[in-house]
Amino acid sequence: MITNDASIVAFKHKVTEEICRLAWANELTEENKEALIRRLIPGPKPHYRCCIYREREIVRYRVRLSCGQDLEPNRISTNPQVQVIEPACAECPIASYSVTDNCRLCMGKACLQSCRFGAVEIGEHRMHIDALKCKECGMCAQACPFGAIVHLTRPCKSACPVGAINYDENGLCVIDDSKCIQCGQCIHSCPYAAIDSKCYLVDVIRHIQAGDEVIAMCAPATEGQFGEGIGMASIRQALKAVGFADMVEVGLGGDMTAAYEAAEWSEALKEGRKMTTSCCPAFINMLRKHFPKQYEENMSATVSPMCAISRYLKATHPGCITVFIGPCIAKKAEAADKTVEGNADYVLTYGEFGSLIASRDVQLQKTDEAYQEASGWGKRFATSGGVAGAVLEVMKERGEDTDAVKLLQCAGGEACKKALTLLKLGRLPEDFIEGMACVGGCVGGPSKHKTEMEIKRAREGLLKQADGRRVLDNLEHYPMESFSMHRNGEPTGKPKPAAQAE
Repeated sequence: MITNDASIVAFKHKVTEEICRLAWANELTEENKEALIRRLIPGPKPHYRCCIYREREIVRYRVRLSCGQDLEPNRISTNPQVQVIEPACAECPIASYSVTDNCRLCMGKACLQSCRFGAVEIGEHRMHIDALKCKECGMCAQACPFGAIVHLTRPCKSACPVGAINYDENGLCVIDDSKCIQCGQCIHSCPYAAIDSKCYLVDVIRHIQAGDEVIAMCAPATEGQFGEGIGMASIRQALKAVGFADMVEVGLGGDMTAAYEAAEWSEALKEGRKMTTSCCPAFINMLRKHFPKQYEENMSATVSPMCAISRYLKATHPGCITVFIGPCIAKKAEAADKTVEGNADYVLTYGEFGSLIASRDVQLQKTDEAYQEASGWGKRFATSGGVAGAVLEVMKERGEDTDAVKLLQCAGGEACKKALTLLKLGRLPEDFIEGMACVGGCVGGPSKHKTEMEIKRAREGLLKQADGRRVLDNLEHYPMESFSMHRNGEPTGKPKPAAQAE
């Protein structure tokens, strides 16, 4: 029975797991999908909605998302990744302003007098607001001497940092693609699980079945997500058991990004030009859609760690399929952006990764196998301050003085928006902005697998096991000249070690 957020998420992942099982068995037919829906919602009594027919319809939508398909009708969301499940969203109240029991039906009726649209009416026990007439001007709430009228903001709308969520005439959620930064905060804020993202597990399974070289790329935030002692080696072992050819930790991509972004920072300091980091795709989307001039003038041209590792793998393993695994919804949009060549082919969240290994009856286990490709600085890219810390470390390794560098670390949509507004107005005192759309950084992403406290405790233990290799020394072992670290694909060559730094 679905009664809370944890069970809603578990049920959602169960749907995805069952779709994967059908895909592995080559039985993903429309008939089998419908049989799955009826098996998951057998009836005759509903468990968590008004009736089994609505429950089945919602699962039918989930099946479409699990198969990487868009939802219908498209009027609900034109957004390619984050989409709205209409029959689930219909549970939310239409009214934004509501009269509470504090209403005394006073003689003055200030609320009634203040409404210019005839939406406020006298009820039996308290005043009443007709949601169909209300224009949400808020005048009645301001006029009430008892403060008895409250403004109700839906969880999805209050979670969105850029005002991309509105509602249609039926009160259904509509995502404005021109504003949405794909951060995914709305997905887990909805108590009805009415917002979700497309899943590409079926495509990944088909590539594995076809014998393609499918290589996983695990985000730095992975360490700590699955409990103490479950590190990159354990994840790699499980992925190979599922059918992946190999796995590479994207912390190595963090080293790569830090090395080339450090060169950009050094140049910007000489020119007196302010810069922003380029790792968080939701932050980049915020720049591109809401601060376009700053996107063109101030954003780093270095690719994200995910793109760096994908380009590295495609250069060294021609024809391979790269699959990123992490806590981020916005990474799906980044991978879908075909203007950036060589990026990840597919992106999976941790929940989807869990569904995938469960569909093959594989469990994560502790292992004594040693696996490390990233420096400790690259591994810490996942936390707020980690990107800037790695960049400053590279600058130091190059023999540069970083004492005078003024840095602003932003974690969370509102903090990022405030920093970019200051940059736009020319009032930002700092030289560089490290922007991460999630509070706490990537480890606090919308698809994190555990609580922040649990992740931090498990993560610290795993990070202590890493050796103390330096960033530039680590990159000497990789063919950096064989692919570009520039967003537009311009040749970048090898990063300069300290002895060659200008």
